[in-house]
Amino acid sequence: VQVVSPEPVLTLERKELTGSPPEEAWRLAREAAAQPFDLAKGPLLRALLLTSSPGAHLLVVVVHHIISDGWSMTLLVREVALLYGAFARGQPAPLPPLGIQYADFGVWQREWMQGPRLEKQLDYWKRQLAGVPSALELPTDFPRPAERDGRGARHDVLLPRELTDALKALAQQEGASLYMALLTGWQMLM
Repeated sequence: VQVVSPEPVLTLERKELTGSPPEEAWRLAREAAAQPFDLAKGPLLRALLLTSSPGAHLLVVVVHHIISDGWSMTLLVREVALLYGAFARGQPAPLPPLGIQYADFGVWQREWMQGPRLEKQLDYWKRQLAGVPSALELPTDFPRPAERDGRGARHDVLLPRELTDALKALAQQEGASLYMALLTGWQMLM
């Protein structure tokens, strides 16, 4: 069940690092990012302000991906920068009050997506996804367990900028997402 809180509370945790080596701030930032979220209780957004000297601060904002996307994060960074600049100059907040909330958009979308419009969308996606497996079957060393425990591992690979640019261009040319292009390459290799 989705719940929209009327007044989300963001607590800004502060840590004074004066005299600590610069690496300490980055260690604490990584630690904050690695801390898991409790999806049942929240909050799904955390903020930490690390102060290494009176004029040097590092703001760490950690957001669960379920409540944000790339566009929203870009907007958040831009608005925090605007607010910071205004407050540093002693000016009032330059952002207008919000006229609507995301829940308002959800209501509008639900009202809009009714009747023939809904049927057309459902028919389209049923055709597009017909025959698609419910789970992505990748070749692995071990069989998939009957009950997942969430444990796993990862292996990071840094792709050269030229390759990622070419992949993005290919995906765009073919009307696909970058994920689809990468998955296709993976399947071809397997």
